[in-house]
Amino acid sequence: MGSITPPKPWIETPLIESAPLSKAAGCRIFLKLENLQPAGSFKTRGIGNLLLQSLLKHPEPSKVHFYCSSGGNAGLACVTAAASLGHPATVIVPQSTKPLMIAKIKTAGASDVIQVGANWKEADTFLREQVLSKDPNGVYVPPFDHPDVWEGNSTMIPEIGRQMAAKGEHGVDAVVCSVGGGGLFCGIMLGLEREQWGENVQVLALETDGAQSLHESIKLGTLATLPQITSIATSLGASRVAPKALELALKHNIKSAVLSDAEAAMGCWRLADDERLVVEAACGINVAVCYGGRLGKLLTGLTPESKVVIVVCGGSNITLETLMHYREEYGYIEASEIEEREAST
Repeated sequence: MGSITPPKPWIETPLIESAPLSKAAGCRIFLKLENLQPAGSFKTRGIGNLLLQSLLKHPEPSKVHFYCSSGGNAGLACVTAAASLGHPATVIVPQSTKPLMIAKIKTAGASDVIQVGANWKEADTFLREQVLSKDPNGVYVPPFDHPDVWEGNSTMIPEIGRQMAAKGEHGVDAVVCSVGGGGLFCGIMLGLEREQWGENVQVLALETDGAQSLHESIKLGTLATLPQITSIATSLGASRVAPKALELALKHNIKSAVLSDAEAAMGCWRLADDERLVVEAACGINVAVCYGGRLGKLLTGLTPESKVVIVVCGGSNITLETLMHYREEYGYIEASEIEEREAST
C-alpha cells in the first residue's frame, strides 16, 4: 500500500466581480479573495506548497519540524499550514514585531515564538546559526525566495482561468498585485507563462514609497538594496527582492508603479466601505488604483469591457482601530480627489 499524500494546506478562493470598484475604475474589476486563505493571506499557497513538498522529499517526514523567520504573514502561514499537516513549527521574529502578530502566531499553534534581533535579517541569521543547527530534522521555511513558494503561488492563475470560464468569460486583460520580496509576483508570472496567457495579459506590480525594491531594481537593471524600509506597508518591506522577481520583470512587459502610503491606506478603508473587506496597507495599495483614474493612467488600452483581476492578498496585521487611524491621518487624499472631480465638472 503506497504512502498517502498530505492534503493541500491552501484552498480555492472566490473570484468576484465588484460593482463599486468597476464603477470607480471604469472597467470590469474582479477581486481574487486571497484574504480568505486559512492564514488570512496568499502566503498560505506558497509556503503551504513548500511545506508539502518538503514532507514529500524528506526521508523521515514524521519527524519534520518547520522553522520560519518572519514577524508577519509568512510566519503565520507557516504555523497554520504546519498545523494542518500535523507538524510543529517555530517562528523567529525580530524585536520590532507587533504584539498583535506574535499573539496571532501563537494562537495559530506555534510550538514556540522566539523574539530576537533588530530586523528580519538578524532574526533569520539567528534561526540559521543558532536554532536550525541544533535540530537535524528542522526544515527552513523562507518567506518568498524559493521555487516551491513560487509554484504554490502560481496555482492562483489556472484557478482564475477556471473561475472566469465558469462565468462565461475567456481569460483576463490584466492582473494587479503588490510586491514585497517577489514571491507572489514570481508565482503570477510563472502561472501566466504556464497557461500561455503571456504577453496578452498586462501585469501591474505595485509597491509603496519606502518599500520599492523591485521598482528601483528595474530602473537600475540589477538588484537594488534599499537602505531602510520607511513605508507603513511593512509586509512589503523586503529591502531586496528575489533575483527571480527581477529576472521575470525584465523578461516580460510588466508595469511597475510606486504609490504613497496615503494611497495604500485609502485603498484599505475604501475596500472596507465598498466591499466590507479589511486588509493591510500592503493589500490596500492594489485597491487604491481603482480610484481617482489611477488604473487608466498605469495600464494601456483599458475599455469599459476590460477585465482586470486585483489580487486581494490579505494580511493579518490590521485592526479596525488601525483602519480608523488611517482614515484620520490620510483622509486628506480622498478629500483632494473629491475637489478635483468637482472642479472638472
